[in-house]
Amino acid sequence: MKDEDADWLIYHLIPQDKTITPDEIQKKCGLDAAVVDASLARLERYLLIVRKDGQVRVLSVGESLIACQVKYDQSLPYTIENGVIKARKEQP
Repeated sequence: MKDEDADWLIYHLIPQDKTITPDEIQKKCGLDAAVVDASLARLERYLLIVRKDGQVRVLSVGESLIACQVKYDQSLPYTIENGVIKARKEQP
């Protein structure tokens, strides 16, 4: 299975309104644990999901857009770390 096919399958197994564990995802999709973990890492890197305390949650469109802006727009005067808004440290 191609990475993008696994990502599509796994993303659509994550409920839109609650969290799920990686083990539950693996049981639902039947893929190897390593494949599920790699897919979740990609989905998190693409700012589509968040993993915290052994749970996986889909980001809303707004959360995803804000995360993308914070990550890539270096002109913003703030950053968000672990849900806390902080003043961005000035680069030398």
